[in-house]
Parts: sequence; structure tokens; C-alpha cells
Amino acid sequence: MIALRQVALQRGTQPLLEDADLTLNDGVKAGIIGANGAGKTSLFKLLLGELGPDRGDIHMSGGQRIAHMAQEVETLDRAILDYVLDGDHALREAEAQLEDARRRDDAHREAELHGLIETLDGYRAESRAAQLLVGLGFVQADLKRPLSAFSGGWRMRINLARTLFMPSDLLLLDEPTNHLDLDALLWLEQWLGRYPGTLLLISHDRDFLDAVCDHIVHVHQQQLTLYRGNYSRFERTRAEKLALQQAEAAKQQARREEIERFIARFKAQATKARQAQSRVKMLERMGTIAMAHVDSPFHFTIPAADKTSHPLLVLDDARLGYRDKDGNENVQLEQVKVSLLPGQRIGLLGPNGAGKSTLIKSLIGDLPLLSGKRVPGEHLAIGYFAQHQLESLDLSTTAFVHVQRLSPTASDQEIRNFLGGFGFHGDDAFGKVATFSGGEKARLALALVAWEKPNLLLLDEPTNHLDLEMREALTEALAAFEGTVILVSHDRHLLRATVDEFWRVADHRVEPFDGDLEDYRAWLKTRLENVRRDSRSEKAERQAEQGGGESREERKAARKAGAELREKLRPLKRKRDKVEREMETAQQALSQVEEQLGDADLYTDGARKEELTRVLARQAELTTRLNAAEQQWLAAEEELEAMEAQLVSSSE
Repeated sequence: MIALRQVALQRGTQPLLEDADLTLNDGVKAGIIGANGAGKTSLFKLLLGELGPDRGDIHMSGGQRIAHMAQEVETLDRAILDYVLDGDHALREAEAQLEDARRRDDAHREAELHGLIETLDGYRAESRAAQLLVGLGFVQADLKRPLSAFSGGWRMRINLARTLFMPSDLLLLDEPTNHLDLDALLWLEQWLGRYPGTLLLISHDRDFLDAVCDHIVHVHQQQLTLYRGNYSRFERTRAEKLALQQAEAAKQQARREEIERFIARFKAQATKARQAQSRVKMLERMGTIAMAHVDSPFHFTIPAADKTSHPLLVLDDARLGYRDKDGNENVQLEQVKVSLLPGQRIGLLGPNGAGKSTLIKSLIGDLPLLSGKRVPGEHLAIGYFAQHQLESLDLSTTAFVHVQRLSPTASDQEIRNFLGGFGFHGDDAFGKVATFSGGEKARLALALVAWEKPNLLLLDEPTNHLDLEMREALTEALAAFEGTVILVSHDRHLLRATVDEFWRVADHRVEPFDGDLEDYRAWLKTRLENVRRDSRSEKAERQAEQGGGESREERKAARKAGAELREKLRPLKRKRDKVEREMETAQQALSQVEEQLGDADLYTDGARKEELTRVLARQAELTTRLNAAEQQWLAAEEELEAMEAQLVSSSE
């Protein structure tokens, strides 16, 4: 158990916690949310003992093994597989003692240490570490390469793998998804879902929090407030509390009307593909979501250029990639034919390294085509955001001066009003960029893109370093943006709410993907199964060439074992499908209840108090049913996956 009692904490002149209380039972998976600077990372430091409270007490269960993901990784010449294995200090110590016992020819001690290593699951350690690295996007050939051979983002993945490998009862993860693509993020969700200990997770990815967490800790106004359920349930609960405060009713209604205007505009456009219908549903939920963020310090728009072209930009039969210093071509995408039209809203999907960033850089013109044509429209105005642009900010000056340099004739008040929407209020607009956090730099870079009024907006992972409130403001701003959008992001909420179509970047091609994010998840699973099947085929061919292979008796036994496993799979599949239908029924009923809760009069009309109580009780009942069904579905799915993996293994 973790218990904070009347804890106060101050960093410098800023109070972070004041008489804060929090109790977390063993085994919970809690998301820690709050604005940048609210004290989330400081809370971790309190639990790690790196900080002491100014007042109050912190109690933790004795004997807890804590794994914490450090934010900095040293540049080492050690192979990344060994670096991950080093995370298990007890195992490494036992291995060192075993080596010493061998040198001393102490057979009795050797036997003891072999037993200890077996207890520590040490004989599967290398396999377990390799699985973590592969799950996070590395290939087998990478595992023996030194840590120093990888860039900063990949080193953070290696550091994450090392943290996950550490034996732990309490796992503390601070923004683990910042350097992950969607494929690795989905893998991490599944891994954390199976983690048996207590998990505390700082993240600004709402879908990730929804998938992993069963509690939310909101760090707000120097307090720690615990909510049961995932992030979506937190939003609904918070929206209900705020809606009951009549002083906010007028502001909430104005936000609701604004969202309804978005819905009306996009319903007329988004009528064909399944992902477009998903976006309409997402927009319909944004009314309630907006109410949960009425006190957000961020609210801005991204104005589009007054003029546009039709088409805005064309790539014709283009080959995209790089040339090395010797002039040799590294081709990533071939036969690329795209024509960007006004008002398109495109999300790019594809495995890491498939060429999403290459496509964006080629569209911008930063990366010359290897062949083919790039034809910009007469009135093309590009707005581009990528993480490396944070490094190009002038650290010696202020946010105000950055905007003033773009428009020397703009009035001081106009600039200050604009920056206020991005959270730079009052004197904050005149603070040196050198003192900004990563989130503040990202907000400034987005502000500079918005100020220039683009008609083509290209965003490459724009939500890294942004907290949940800023992500929600960005989501609303992109939903209202009238220009063309191309978006690469692992934030699925942002993708669902802002794009109407997906392009898949994979296998050296750029192609329309007629499906939504759930379809993409299924495509990834099928792709992985195909890779495994091809690997088995290659193995069989090698055995045939070598004249080896299994005996007739071995093949017969393998077929019998496979048939028995397949027979066991059938009832599990029926159970999973039944639970899936129950989930759909509960979700439909819950959507109807949430629609009732979207009626502003329900909160302000005193005569409807009993109705409000009844509807809220129904919401709680349905949410409980849905959560229980989801847990049953996950359990069945995990059991199926384990048996299917066993089936694949037996067939090999």
C-alpha cells in the first residue's frame, strides 16, 4: 500500500502539494495526470526517496522492489541486450558469484547458485530481454549492437525495456510512450495489462491511460484526487461535478455549441468510409469531453490562409528516400502518387521506419525526390511541426519576440492575446525560452505554426511533451481548422477526432487505408502472423535442403498435439465472442445514457433532480457491467493468444 497523509511539498517558490492525501492499494494501475509543472514527477521522487516532504508523512509497504524509468541514458559501448539484462541486479550478482565459484572449483556453492539462478528465472533471462526489445521495435540483428549506436529516441526505448525487465512490485513510468510509434505503443499496452504489481504511470495519452489504468490520480490545485476507473470515466465524473456548479453553466453551454458546429460541418463531409463515421462519433462525444476541461488554461484556433489552390500539392510517380555521402540511394517509398486537396484530413499509419517522416519531409520539400515530380499549388502555405523544431527555437529570447519576428507590424496586445491561448499569460510571454520545459517549447512551436495561417498543416508527433489539457485544446483547434491536415501521431484520441481518412505507409508504398484504428490493429496482427508463417516456411525449406527435418513419428505427434490444442481453442473463442457481444450491448446502452447526461437542463432544473440521480445511477451500473465484460474479454483473449502461440510453436 502507498499512503500520503497531509503532505506538503514546495520546489523553490512554487508550492506543489498542500495537505495532500492519497491511498493506493497494492495491485492498482493508476494514471497520474495534471498540467505540466503540477508536481507529477515530484510525486515520483517522493516515492523514490529522492525528495522529502516539507510536511506530512509517506508510508509504503515494506520490502517493495521499485522499478523506475530514468529519463537520461548514458552512451555506452555495451550491447543493448546485455544492458537490459543488467537491470536485474540480483541475477547479475548471482551470475558473478557462480563464475567465482567455478574458478574456485566449489561444486557445492555452484549447485546452490544454479538453484538461485533458476529461482530468479535466470535461464530464460536472455530470451525475456530479447522479447522486450523486439516488442519495442528492435530486430534480432540490433540486439548485439552497442547502445552508443542508437539515437536518443531509440535509447529511451532500450531504457524502457531495461525498466520492464527489472523484477518489481512497484513500477513507476514517466511518459513511456513519448518515443514510441503506434505499433510499439500497442505492444506496451498489452504488456502493462499483464503486469502483476502496482503501476503508477504519468502519461498524456488518453487512449493509453484508458487501456492500461483502473484508477486516475489528478494532481490539481496542490491536491491529489483519486478517481476509480480509466481516463474516460474520470472525464465523465469530472464533467458531472463541474456541470453541477451552476456558475460554469453558461461557459459550458458555449463550448457545447462550438463543438456542435464542428459536428454539423463534418457530418456533411464524413459520410463514406468507416474511419469517417468513427470521427463523427468522436466529435459527438467531444461535447462532454469539453465540459470536463472548462477550466483549461489553453484555448486557441489555427486560422487557415485566405487563399488556397486546387490541388494544393502533387507528388507524381515519386521515389522517396535519401542519398548517402557517396551518392548511393536508400529508397524508402516508390511509385508515390498523391494529390492533396483543400479540406482533406489524413492520418498516416505504418510500422516504425516505413517512411512516414520521409513522406512528410518530401511533401514539404526539405527532402529532394530521388525521382518523379513535386508540384506545389500557387497559393500553397505550409505549416510544419516536428520535434526537432524545438531545438531550432532561439533560447536567448522570449515567446513574444519569436512571434514579433514573424510579424513586426503586429500590435503588442494582439501578440499577447494570441500567446495567451497557448498558455503564455502575462509575464510568461516575456520569459526566456532557455528556461522553458519541453511542454512549453512544444506549445511555442505550435503557436508559431498557427500564427502563419497555413492551408496545409503537417504534424509529426505533435503531442509529445504536451499535457492532457493542451492535447485537448489542440484536438479542438485541429477539428475546427479549415485547411488540409496530414498527421502522424500515436495519440489515437487525436487521430479519431481530427482525421477523415488514413493512408498506410508500408512495404515501400503509400496507399489509402479503408478502415479505422481497430482495422489497423487487426492488419498489424495479420501482418505479424504472415511474418511468422514465412519464417516457418523458410525453416522448412532449410531443413529440406539440409536433408534433415523431423521424423515421421515426430510429425505425427506434432499434428496430434496441434489438433488437441485447436479443440481447446473452440470453447474459448465462443466465450470471447459472447463477452464481446455483451460489451457491445452495454456500450450502446451507455452511449444512450451519456446522451441524456448531455442535456444541460438536467443539471440546472431543480424539478429534474430525481431524474438526474436515476440517470447517474444507471450510468454507474452500465459502466460497472462494461468494465467487468472488458476484463472477461481481455482474460479470454490473453488465454487464446497464449494457446495460439503454443500451437505455432508446436507446428514449428
